[in-house]
Amino acid sequence: MAGPTWAHRATHPLVQVLVDTPVTPNHLTALRLLTGIAAAALFALGRPGWGGFWFLVSTLLDRADGELARMSGRSSPFGHQFDLASDVLVTVLLFVGIGIGLAQGPLGSQALMFGLVAGASVALIFLVVIRIEALAPGSTAGEGPVDPDDALFLVTPVAWLGWLEPLLVLAAIGAPLFLLLASAQLWWLHRKRAIRQSSP
Repeated sequence: MAGPTWAHRATHPLVQVLVDTPVTPNHLTALRLLTGIAAAALFALGRPGWGGFWFLVSTLLDRADGELARMSGRSSPFGHQFDLASDVLVTVLLFVGIGIGLAQGPLGSQALMFGLVAGASVALIFLVVIRIEALAPGSTAGEGPVDPDDALFLVTPVAWLGWLEPLLVLAAIGAPLFLLLASAQLWWLHRKRAIRQSSP
């Protein structure tokens, strides 16, 4: 989990109200998952305006659950895994939903293919990153005011501006490239480990 970013700090006032209540980080993660699934369904139904709105809510909840865990001291291994699994599921469904919704537009059936490629790449990136973290804990942790995941906040204005086609094409190109980079990092970590183990 990355350290506090501008997005985490933006949720701070709301989360602060929840610190001494029965609401737990896992409750917020569950809401993040449900609103993310709703957003993906709306994109698939060709309702990008509402899809963008609910995806924004889902993305803010994704930041809020981690912030609540930090502020309330209620972090847990299960909560961390639940958060990660929700992140990957929502992101995969997002691209697949966008692909389905755009299949009747200029991209035609290619839109669904692009959505599946982007979604499958995201799922594989998740698995590779989990393995990298197991070999070198902290090697993928973000630092500074921005987290790479913050790029997902762009989905909402892009949807509202009607630019989902170029977003989907870029995701279908960028996600596999990122997967290659992550896989190369994993290979290098395995190689370094093998060299250390074979050294006298």
